[in-house]
Amino acid sequence: MEIKINDLMQQSGVKFGTSGARGLAVEMTDQVCYTYAKGFLQYLEESGELKKNGESVAIAGDLRPSTERIMGAVAKAASDMGYVPVNCGFIPSPAVALYGITHGCPAIMVTGSHIPADRNGIKFNKCTGEILKYDEEQIREQIVDVDESIFGEEGFGLPEVNIDARIDYVRRYLSAFPEDCLQGKKVGIYQHSAVGRDVLIEIFSGLGADVTPLGFSTTFVPVDTEAIREEDVELAREWSAENGFDVILSTDGDSDRPLVSDENGVWLRGDVACILAAKYLDADSASTPVSCNTALEKCGWFKDIRRTRIGSPFVVASMIEASFAGCKGVIGYEANGGFLTNSDFTVFGKELRALPTRDAVLPVLAIILLSIQERKPISALLADLPQRFTASDRIQGFPTEESRKILEQFEEVSAIEEAFGNAFGKVESIDRTDGLRVTFESSEVLHMRPSGNAPEFRCYNEADSEARVQEMQRVSMEILMRMKSDA
Repeated sequence: MEIKINDLMQQSGVKFGTSGARGLAVEMTDQVCYTYAKGFLQYLEESGELKKNGESVAIAGDLRPSTERIMGAVAKAASDMGYVPVNCGFIPSPAVALYGITHGCPAIMVTGSHIPADRNGIKFNKCTGEILKYDEEQIREQIVDVDESIFGEEGFGLPEVNIDARIDYVRRYLSAFPEDCLQGKKVGIYQHSAVGRDVLIEIFSGLGADVTPLGFSTTFVPVDTEAIREEDVELAREWSAENGFDVILSTDGDSDRPLVSDENGVWLRGDVACILAAKYLDADSASTPVSCNTALEKCGWFKDIRRTRIGSPFVVASMIEASFAGCKGVIGYEANGGFLTNSDFTVFGKELRALPTRDAVLPVLAIILLSIQERKPISALLADLPQRFTASDRIQGFPTEESRKILEQFEEVSAIEEAFGNAFGKVESIDRTDGLRVTFESSEVLHMRPSGNAPEFRCYNEADSEARVQEMQRVSMEILMRMKSDA
């Protein structure tokens, strides 16, 4: 039976978002996942990046319940096409991406990232790194031949785990940074159900930190580094008060987005954390989505700043353009804290190779080292930044179509001011790069957009004080919830 990927998206409910295909786990059947994987590999063949002469396809996954089954379907698709599936096991997304880049092979990560356990996804990496939007468009057009008779209740098995990808990822940091560079630092690691929880302990203890594991969970916890749960806010404060940590760190489910706290157990916003990390690396070019904190421009530390649509493929494309333009220290980041490098950087006289995919280890490590270098606690590093505060929240169970209907109501500035003017004042400018970003005459910001990978409507705010941005967030969400109820 021949299936077009674009048709499969509509029929199955499993669609491309900002970082691969995602959907409900029950909709991500073996046949759907097999077909997606086959379409991806078929596209790489057509583009000349892949040939069937026994080349490898790296496969890894996170710790949600449906992951191993989906990995089996992906491995079956690779094997049926004449490739050698390499089961890299349950490791971070950047670890399997690094393996693919190092070995010149595609890397497929089965993960739903931060979304609840009843959902999952497949993230595709070419031999050179993440797929871009052009690649996604070409994958959609693939027509795949599928033998329906091969699918049964028992699913498909996986080859024996190959631990090389895990080893290489840990070695990336332990070989570039001195083994005592974090000596004397007390580091708490909030493990929950992050797939990289043990890797984080190995890396940070291997660099000399006094590491304490915290909050291990045997069930999947949907930690979203952009919308931090109130219970995680309280946990970090309690752990810090009890243990006197210099920093607490964690990640989302597939460990490509960091959570990092100051010495008081206060979680940093991801985009602010990445500004500090970029400063430590002495980057000269930063690519980041329009939703991220404008302290980036106001700090004056970077020669080249590029604003993009939301999603790592757009950030990667922007970094590539920056490198072609002659920038030497090229980084990118997202509001969730995922940190990407498109240049090799020199640290302690050694080379840290580029890794153009979201990574959670480097930004945390860089912030701790910046704290040591400047002899300041992390809270003081934050105080040195221009004081722009951001907050974000989301309305869950909000289909993309409904989100778009709300945005359509704000085609005119007058409509924006009618809805939000009493709370935020006159509109100074609007930006429709991704959703609707409104800057008011007060310099305060409201940004609304549908999520690219879940039925959620996201709302971001920015202001000059923590109290004000929290008030903006509360008011914005109240207005949007009323609009949802009226829709």
